[in-house]
Amino acid sequence: MSGVGLIHRFYDELWNRFDRSRIPELLTEDVYFRGSLGQVKAGREAFGDYVDFIRAAFPDFSNHVEETIEEGDRCFARLTYRGTHEGEVFGIAPTGRAIEYSGAAVFRFRDGRIASVWVLGDVYGLIQQLEGKA
Repeated sequence: MSGVGLIHRFYDELWNRFDRSRIPELLTEDVYFRGSLGQVKAGREAFGDYVDFIRAAFPDFSNHVEETIEEGDRCFARLTYRGTHEGEVFGIAPTGRAIEYSGAAVFRFRDGRIASVWVLGDVYGLIQQLEGKA
């Protein structure tokens, strides 16, 4: 499977459905993940904890892949994130506000799985929305 195919499965099956059973199939055991909310996770179990954290904050969180560029064992994805703020994040209590923000991720692959993900999202824009300033 191509890197682009893995990325689509990563977002469609794992994130958009919160299907943690996909983690061993999609990610290497020693996966390194740096999320746009500033958290760094190493290993499948720690990554699964991050998925749970996001789900608690945004139970309807969804990711839309806008564009991908693949070269060798790396791939770039431009994304749009959406959800409803139902759990604390950045010290901000749940607001019930719908949010939408942009982001980008760089993936590295090994042995047909995702070995690392480095995500950068528009956190400033997200916080502005959570605080009702956008």
